[in-house]
Amino acid sequence: MAELAQEAVAAQLRWQAEACRKIGSPLYDELLGRAAEDVEAGGPIAEVLRGHEDDPQFSVLGLRLMGAINRFWVLTGRVPALADAYAAGDAARAWDQLRGTVERDLTELRPLVDLPVQTNEVGRCSALLFGFIAVAVESGMPLRLLEVGASAGLNLHWDRYRYAANDFSWGPAGSPLQLEFELEGNPPPLPASVEIASRRGCDASPIDPTTDEGRLALLAYVWPDQPQRIARMQAALKVATKSPVSIDRASAAQWTKRMLSERTPGVATVLYHSIVSMYLSDEERSAFQRNIEAAGERATEDAPLSWLRMEPAGEQADVHLTTWPSGETLHIARVGYHGTPVELI
Repeated sequence: MAELAQEAVAAQLRWQAEACRKIGSPLYDELLGRAAEDVEAGGPIAEVLRGHEDDPQFSVLGLRLMGAINRFWVLTGRVPALADAYAAGDAARAWDQLRGTVERDLTELRPLVDLPVQTNEVGRCSALLFGFIAVAVESGMPLRLLEVGASAGLNLHWDRYRYAANDFSWGPAGSPLQLEFELEGNPPPLPASVEIASRRGCDASPIDPTTDEGRLALLAYVWPDQPQRIARMQAALKVATKSPVSIDRASAAQWTKRMLSERTPGVATVLYHSIVSMYLSDEERSAFQRNIEAAGERATEDAPLSWLRMEPAGEQADVHLTTWPSGETLHIARVGYHGTPVELI
């Protein structure tokens, strides 16, 4: 790897290390920082990442690397010493084991780095919840759920999860997934339940959460020193296994155009996504938004459309809700990238 290429890859890894530090993963902060140094020194990590010098920043090369390592060696138990170091949160010991393992077995790791990150972070439902509720209350109709970038469709089950923050709670008390989060601001009065007419999603590379391989892929991208997120994922997988949903393999723009091409009287369609826009090309993002806006112009009182999205806005993410036929946009909340804290606007 040439010097300029090494610098580009190292910069990517350091950018991701800083992000992990801010969002609460000291293990990945340390490992990615050491990986950046290894790249600059021409070590085995440089060889694993050869060919990725021009990857865009928001393809999150660092998370793809760490997800590949977690999936291939840690979660499978193939390298017990590395798994033990991860479990202990011992970054120094983990790095020694990681680098040595990569050096011995890098050819099998390289293809996994090419795979996209698939977090499917169910914690984000804590903020999206207030958008869904707003649509249900305002429309008085059952909801037709359409999720873009749905991965395994775990966030299509949002109404099947239990939410708790301070004195606030909502959702089935017996749900396998109990989402506890910090809440700032006063939540509006909530209905006891929301009727869901249908659930469907799309993803460029859908994951089947009912298979061993699918569950492994989803868990691989959860940061291993964040046990609460791991527990959330495992609980969400129980819900998904019991109630499978349909996830189409399709691009955001094409799928959205197809799903919104016909009126659906009697239901309120909610098209939504969370931390998806940055993974789309400029062309795809523009076409995606045009298709939503065109569908919004066709919306009527008996077939309303809502666009709910949680997307990056600096240190936290913003949740916005646009509804048609009015075309009104509301700023619902500010939220941490993994779903807490939620600050209602």
